[in-house]
Amino acid sequence: MQQDLLHRYLFNELDVRGELVQIESAYNEMIADHNYPDPVKALLGELLVATCLLTATLKFEGEIAVQLQGDGPVKYAVINGDDKQNMRGIARLQSEITGTTVKELIGQGYMVITITPEKGERYQGIVPLEHDTLSECIESYFEQSEQLKTRLWFATDTTEGSAKACGLFLQVLPVDKQKSIEDFAHLEALSNTIKNEELLHLDANTVLTRLYHEDNPRVFEPQAIKFKCGCSRDKTITALVNIGQEELLKDVAEKGTVNINCHYCLKEYVFNEQDIKSIFN
Repeated sequence: MQQDLLHRYLFNELDVRGELVQIESAYNEMIADHNYPDPVKALLGELLVATCLLTATLKFEGEIAVQLQGDGPVKYAVINGDDKQNMRGIARLQSEITGTTVKELIGQGYMVITITPEKGERYQGIVPLEHDTLSECIESYFEQSEQLKTRLWFATDTTEGSAKACGLFLQVLPVDKQKSIEDFAHLEALSNTIKNEELLHLDANTVLTRLYHEDNPRVFEPQAIKFKCGCSRDKTITALVNIGQEELLKDVAEKGTVNINCHYCLKEYVFNEQDIKSIFN
């Protein structure tokens, strides 16, 4: 399987468009050393796939954040990304994990989709988490906000070091309504036959050929997906300035250094007394 790619495709005779995402390296980098329980790894994998698909679907240049938040064992889970498919993500737990569904993990809560375009106004959509699966919640989002029939299929493998997260996406094109509904029903029936093992272990061309070989999908050049944290020592210094020199020097006196860890990639930035004084001078 080619790693970490987003494939977009159209059908010559059908008013439906599709996307296929397969992610391995970026997913493993995102969850490495966080010690998440398997259900949380799977949730983050699905959320990562969903964010990649949404980024390609909503067609904007800029940044996107897709966050789940609620009163369940997982306080929140978020994926931050951009139109170039640079992604990072994190989950915060507040109690023991006992379930596997979105409702069991997040509890009563919401999915918040925030788009910050390079040009234009910031947009935010809020969707109640009323379904057991993340795919159903996103399908509801498109039904409500875009009035477009949409289906998603997710598959995850949380094996440490070789984790994979994959997803398949279909959406009607707003052309001829009756025809697009019939076209969608046809492709949805074919897509329902996909097995998790096929999504996880077969390359994209093989998956699409097996599903739609009679419908001639026209596949565009794939887009690479990357894990990119974006943290840096300079950004950490900016955060330290907001704390103030006096408070930081107290910490140095007590502990020897000020240590700041990035929540996303867990990289540690260390500042001694001279570093702190240099920042404020």
